[in-house]
Amino acid sequence: MKVRVVKHVARYLFLSIVALVSIFGFTMYLQIRSRADSENRLSTNIKKIQSDYDKLKKEDQRVRNDTLEEEIKNIQKTYKDTVSTYENLLKLRDQNVKIPELEKDLAGILRSLSDRDYSSASGKLVALQKNIDKKNSEIAAAFVIPANVPANNTPPGAGYSRQSVNSEVGSFLVDIIAADLNSTRVVVDTASDGSCGNDCPVDALGNFAARSGAFAGINGPYFCPASYPGCAGKTNSFDTLLMNKNKTYFNSDNNVYSTVPAVIFSGSSGRFVGQSLEWGRDTGVDSVIASQPMLLSGGNVIYGGDDEVKRAGKGSRSFIGTKGSTAYIGVVHNANVAEVARVLKAMGLEYALNLDSGGSTALWSGGRYIVGPGRSTPFGILFVNK
Repeated sequence: MKVRVVKHVARYLFLSIVALVSIFGFTMYLQIRSRADSENRLSTNIKKIQSDYDKLKKEDQRVRNDTLEEEIKNIQKTYKDTVSTYENLLKLRDQNVKIPELEKDLAGILRSLSDRDYSSASGKLVALQKNIDKKNSEIAAAFVIPANVPANNTPPGAGYSRQSVNSEVGSFLVDIIAADLNSTRVVVDTASDGSCGNDCPVDALGNFAARSGAFAGINGPYFCPASYPGCAGKTNSFDTLLMNKNKTYFNSDNNVYSTVPAVIFSGSSGRFVGQSLEWGRDTGVDSVIASQPMLLSGGNVIYGGDDEVKRAGKGSRSFIGTKGSTAYIGVVHNANVAEVARVLKAMGLEYALNLDSGGSTALWSGGRYIVGPGRSTPFGILFVNK
């Protein structure tokens, strides 16, 4: 029984290392080194792993089992940290920031991982993340609201406006579009006809708007971009509740008990619910959009920040909200998600949901991109005339 357990652990170690080398070898490392050199390195690593595995069978099982458990923990932690750091680098790229030195540092980390030098890789990861944080701080500090943008805390009554909004946490540049729900429907167009778990189709926001006859649009909720290593096996998919313009519900089964907030647009109003589970599957409405976190409810800030790192960093943040029978979509620039909530409160919005941001951020109006175009996504939120 003990030998069988050890063999199982050893097999897990072998597969984990192979997966680690494969994923990063074919996402980042092969982009930096030539294909031939990388394939030779991968082949060498596999042979080394096989040799280690052969030796494993000859060693003292109890001692080796303890070593294996520790090694597996190192693999899991270092892999997770590396994925997170790599995705943070991708976010810098999304801002068109040149980061050759940081990419070079990542390549060195991947070499250490392929050599199973976890201690060295961990130390390099800490240093790289500090440099990424420093670069993000420099970008945020350098951001300046253009002098020709008017200071105005009142959102437009209709159409598009770019304005500087003063809030309790500072002044922020805001691009915002307003539409009267008495004459406008809020709908969602999707690249897929139904729920999709992997390799899902995507499209540009402008294309969604054009084929739906929309006069404005914005990117949708969070999804899993194909460029992110952590999205392997679920690329371009999303798991929140959504109903598109064809009255098709997405991810209905896994949202029966979902606590993710949502907004339902119908007639001349938008109804915001604190949890998706509060909503049935009525197809008589115009759209159902689940996203997180809820920013405002009844004019009050209900999101003040949490331990989610992705929401804490400065960036261009998309939102959808309402005040009375007016719907708003827009982007608050150089802000974290908690600051967006305070900016929208300062503008007098009553309800608002946070949407995806970073490389997905896109705002479209009057046949052109106001912000973006951003990456192609599975969906687009659109304003269309009734």
